[in-house]
Amino acid sequence: MKSCRGFTLIELLVTLAVVAVLALFTAQVAEVAVQRASEAELRRALREIRDAIDAYKTAGDEGRITRTLQSSGYPKTLALLVDGVEDAKDPKKAKIYFLRHIPRNPLDTSQAEDAADTWGKRAYSSEPSDPHEGDDVYDVFAPSDAIGLNGVAYRKW
Repeated sequence: MKSCRGFTLIELLVTLAVVAVLALFTAQVAEVAVQRASEAELRRALREIRDAIDAYKTAGDEGRITRTLQSSGYPKTLALLVDGVEDAKDPKKAKIYFLRHIPRNPLDTSQAEDAADTWGKRAYSSEPSDPHEGDDVYDVFAPSDAIGLNGVAYRKW
């Protein structure tokens, strides 16, 4: 009598269960990796815009940007950082540029044509706990209620 060699049904089911658990674990790890990459891009974009806003303010404080007494010294719009402003101290009146382009918010899923529209903007006159737009751009934030991997809402970054 010949004995048949092969897998039993139970062995196949156990193997499928192990493969399914591994696939689920791999999918979760991949999802976290994608989120981590988005968060790194968000941090970079926020730093770039905030550095440009601070450079604009510093140029204003140094007298290189003409401003009124009522002005806070911060740019009126994000576009002004890209378009540049005339250097008041330069005899040739060359422009000072603070950004090459406005980075898009990597968390924004809207089809906004203008990258500046993908960011929430906080005016100098608004409270940190209740940021809103106003006469200038003091800060930017990601207008998202999602929570980052660090447990902090993106809008608080």
